[in-house]
Amino acid sequence: MILVKTQRDSLLVPLQSVSGIVEKRHTLPILSNVLLEKRGDKLTFLATDIEIQVTTSAEVGGGDVDGAVTVSARKLLDILRSLPESSEVTLSIEDKRLQIKASKSRFNLLTLPAEDFPRMAVAETEPRRIELSQKQFRHLLGQTQFSMATQDVRYYLNGLLLLLEGGELRAVATDGHRLAYASLTLNEQDLSTRQELILPRKTVLELNRLLADSEDPVQIDMMANQIRFQFGNIVLLSKLIDGKFPDYERVVPASLRNLVALNRVALLQSLNRVAILTSEKFRGVRLILTPGSLKIVAANQEQEEAQEEIEIDYSGEAIDVGFNVGYLLDMFNNASSELVEWGFNDAGSSALLTLPGNEHFKYVVMPMRI
Repeated sequence: MILVKTQRDSLLVPLQSVSGIVEKRHTLPILSNVLLEKRGDKLTFLATDIEIQVTTSAEVGGGDVDGAVTVSARKLLDILRSLPESSEVTLSIEDKRLQIKASKSRFNLLTLPAEDFPRMAVAETEPRRIELSQKQFRHLLGQTQFSMATQDVRYYLNGLLLLLEGGELRAVATDGHRLAYASLTLNEQDLSTRQELILPRKTVLELNRLLADSEDPVQIDMMANQIRFQFGNIVLLSKLIDGKFPDYERVVPASLRNLVALNRVALLQSLNRVAILTSEKFRGVRLILTPGSLKIVAANQEQEEAQEEIEIDYSGEAIDVGFNVGYLLDMFNNASSELVEWGFNDAGSSALLTLPGNEHFKYVVMPMRI
């Protein structure tokens, strides 16, 4: 029986939206599948890994029946990608197989019953809702997500803090060695009650992939142990990390004796060149700041050395301090301002990187011994 008959991109685009969360290996084979559900002219795509669920839909035609089936997300995606852009694709269900036809191409994929597909239950509590543009939210995540831990035993660091307080939405991420903070003002919304929640790392990365750089809205519903994002035709439902995020305000240096403004692009280019001679395990570089000059030095176990020097407008205290070059590159690559301000006290204490005239971004990085 024919389920769908439509253009390739009508299937490929929504499938790409949901398949990002599908893991290659699962203890439950059905979690490698995507659920396809046809009702009238609407085809719904749903994928989940139990922690996150992404749903989207497309208007399609040509099918003579309604129905639902699950099929390998990766295989279906690869097949659709391999077909010519202008292809008309027919999906049919025949004898527990999904048949994909396009011109003279034929593929038969194994299916699993739709009723066995696990769906995340939405929390019944009344959600707290805020709305902002996709561009704003994507920018907020982009300024902070690179500081998330990856596999830290302190599980609450393997995610990103979202905090509603004082009319602001704040995002904070830290891996214990550096911390990124960004905020934005939310207008005309009830933000009188403080609320904080921790998004899992995978949720943050998936949102960054799916959100558009546009003024179209994203609606965020916050519940006791879940969060839901609705934008365009996409609904992303995610569990939250249950834990207490560190007090980020204690990490940000309260006072700084020295401040120097640096050209972001010039510094980024110098750091990229010097980083070539750092080793994979030890990515340390020395920043030697003296009046009028900043030297960046790196060396490795083969006794190779790189040095860059930048002329700067500075007349304060000299400092010779080591940093993980990857931490610096992450910040400079994700900022867009012309200048970056580096504030410090001494070589043994945290440095604060900010953007001139911008109170909505802070980046704290711990020094390292070199």
